[in-house]
Amino acid sequence: MSSLATLARPYAKAAFELAQGEQSLAQWDDMLSLAGDIVMETSMASLLDSPHVSNAQAVKIITDTAVDTEGEAFTARFRDFLTVLADNGRLPLLPYITSIYRRLREEAEQRLRVKVVSAIPLDEDQSARMRDALARRFEREIELENEIDAGVIGGAVVYAGDQVIDGSLRGRLQKLSNSLAN
Repeated sequence: MSSLATLARPYAKAAFELAQGEQSLAQWDDMLSLAGDIVMETSMASLLDSPHVSNAQAVKIITDTAVDTEGEAFTARFRDFLTVLADNGRLPLLPYITSIYRRLREEAEQRLRVKVVSAIPLDEDQSARMRDALARRFEREIELENEIDAGVIGGAVVYAGDQVIDGSLRGRLQKLSNSLAN
């Protein structure tokens, strides 16, 4: 996977620079996500791998599949980007490109997506306090996602970027168990 991310990185940076130049970071995020979802479909992936499908046909299939209520879901510039990917055999990298692009966008917009895993759902007050505390710690606007896992028992595990903050009862019990075993 790391080699795929390495291959995807220059394309993600190029997409980010194009989007930033057009001041359309959110629109490009949406288009990348949609195109990535399309190429991940099993039938589409096998179609794109077929030697009988040209690069131009592959781009046309993706753009025809991605039709929104106004007709076309992709801008002309984005279709050109897809053509470059197709010409270089990189269409299957779209999910990786999307992921890297999102990190670049979040960095530029001073945002951080945080997942909080807890045994029970966080109420509005808890979410607000968690968001405020994390915003102070990371000096960013926080987008909080709450995931429920009864195995956490109590407390929460916070996944913020590449950091994990384990404040769960399960984590504390595991640490206690490890210290007693040593």
